Amino acid sequence: MKVAYEIETGSNIRALGRLDIPGGGQVVVQGDYAYIGHMKPPHGTSIVDVSDPANPKVVAHIDPPDWSHTHKVRVVGDLMITNVEQDRRHFLRKGNKIPALRQSGKSEAEIAVALGVHPHDIADLDAARERGYDGGGFRVWDISDKTQPRLLSYVKTYGFGTHRFDMDAHYAYISTEMEGYVGNILVIYDLADPTTPREVSRWHMPGQHVAAGEVPTGAGYSHRLHHAMRCGDELWAATWHAGMRVLDATDITRPREIGGYAWPQAIPEPTHTVMPLEQPINGRRYAVAIDEEHAHLPGRLHGFVWVMDVTDLSAMEPVAAWDLTERACPFIGEEGARFGAHQFREKLDSTLVYCTWFAGGLRVLDLADPLLPKEVAHFIPARGPEGAAPQSNDVDVGEDGRIYLLDRVNGLDILEMTL
Repeated sequence: MKVAYEIETGSNIRALGRLDIPGGGQVVVQGDYAYIGHMKPPHGTSIVDVSDPANPKVVAHIDPPDWSHTHKVRVVGDLMITNVEQDRRHFLRKGNKIPALRQSGKSEAEIAVALGVHPHDIADLDAARERGYDGGGFRVWDISDKTQPRLLSYVKTYGFGTHRFDMDAHYAYISTEMEGYVGNILVIYDLADPTTPREVSRWHMPGQHVAAGEVPTGAGYSHRLHHAMRCGDELWAATWHAGMRVLDATDITRPREIGGYAWPQAIPEPTHTVMPLEQPINGRRYAVAIDEEHAHLPGRLHGFVWVMDVTDLSAMEPVAAWDLTERACPFIGEEGARFGAHQFREKLDSTLVYCTWFAGGLRVLDLADPLLPKEVAHFIPARGPEGAAPQSNDVDVGEDGRIYLLDRVNGLDILEMTL
């Protein structure tokens, strides 16, 4: 049933414009342009002119490679990098287990139960296994002409390919699967010649390099790099169910761990992003980490925004946690209304933290008192064209203070604070 649009709700935030565009995994703003990595093929990467926030316009679109999605994007100057990752990767990899299950004598129906899929999915899994996948990696683009991005290089990695990543004017910090490892690791590439990015180093957690005889420390891919953010001479790495790590990147050819923290088993959700505030508060150094909430089970804790005292990297500890009550979201209980923490703007140049909360929309927290995070503004977008609840996935803030809120399913909202 198609449902009429529902008026957005918010506090201390004003809507300036909206672009109905296929949903995405990441939005990055530089100058008068927003760069969007779309969640699902056939949509790839869009470049949007946002100079008039009331009338944003797509000026270029890049298709993804076959069987891939390109849902992450970074931009520095006239250089843009887009990820290439197998679409539906975790689901399709279930097909690797089918031959052994058949050999054991299980029926197709029993195989579907063992894999947790519908029987009609078996043919799709068989087809994906038979064709294989070798497209994973990342692509580098010249965007000096925003209307005509020019491909400079396509670096193929391994397995699923590249997930979220970071970049600066000199290096790309790629989170990817690599042959011989379990789960994503960090691979750093020199961008001095963007037509031929050159690998300069790798970093992984103990237990990931199985080809070297290491024994995995977590089940499946649970202990892996989500992505690492460059902060000065450090790399702050969210390592999913393994918590977080801090790396010394002074010698880019030999990143080494100098700190880490793993949440207790009672905290069910994985660490999505972690970064330090750029400025100390009251003489102490703090960092922000955010969980990514998945299908919530009654009785389990929700995902949190964490405030960490990281003054001593050898003894980091959480000093505050912030969560959003389900009562703050009008869509709770609706099918597809995923609710919970996901991501924050990956620049902490003030005490404001801009967080996306899926069906809970955008939440803006002030950490002026790091021990008591305070919500100072929020915005929950309207329903999508087909009546689906919003799924706020990523956020960035332009130099002019405008906020760009990207939905996972549909739409880019352009906002501003009214405080």
